[in-house]
Amino acid sequence: MFSKMATYLTGELTAISEDYKLLENMNKVTSLKYLEMTDIAVNISRNLKDLNQKHAALQPYLDQITLIEEPVAALAQAAYKSDAYSKGLEAKYKKLERR
Repeated sequence: MFSKMATYLTGELTAISEDYKLLENMNKVTSLKYLEMTDIAVNISRNLKDLNQKHAALQPYLDQITLIEEPVAALAQAAYKSDAYSKGLEAKYKKLERR
């Protein structure tokens, strides 16, 4: 009976020991994964700072484009109106020419 009990207890202790080893391995893997994620977050942060600096450097040019865009749109609108007016004049001229 004592030998069976010793075998049982040895088995239980071995199982518990294996569980702790598994938990230890899981903690190591999780720790490594967190380190990888930290590296990724640092790289993303660095890249974001670089992009913000580049955007800040381009901002004056973007402002100039915005300032130019409004007069260009007005000029395009005037060109469309002028084109429509000239087509109307051409149609009237052709109509008068036929008489």
